Amino acid sequence: MSKTKTRPSTEQGSEVAVDLTQAHIASAIDAGKALMKEGKTKADAAWEIFSQIGGEAKEVLVAAFVAGAGLTPKGALTYWYNCRRKAAKQKKA
Repeated sequence: MSKTKTRPSTEQGSEVAVDLTQAHIASAIDAGKALMKEGKTKADAAWEIFSQIGGEAKEVLVAAFVAGAGLTPKGALTYWYNCRRKAAKQKKA
């Protein structure tokens, strides 16, 4: 079973293939799923995923949020923006 997802790119509806089978990405997704099983929020799971693979492309993070935090693609994009802002604030402090 392939875990490669195709998500729309932000540019003119083109599709971008995202490989979620890479070890570090799969590990971050598993960490997000584990937090969800513990009863944590989707925001907690998304932040954990972002903290592990925040340097990846936006499409990769959005796909990981969908897979690991149970978000919709549109919701995952919102969480990506929120995590990015939170990381920037923490970097300044």
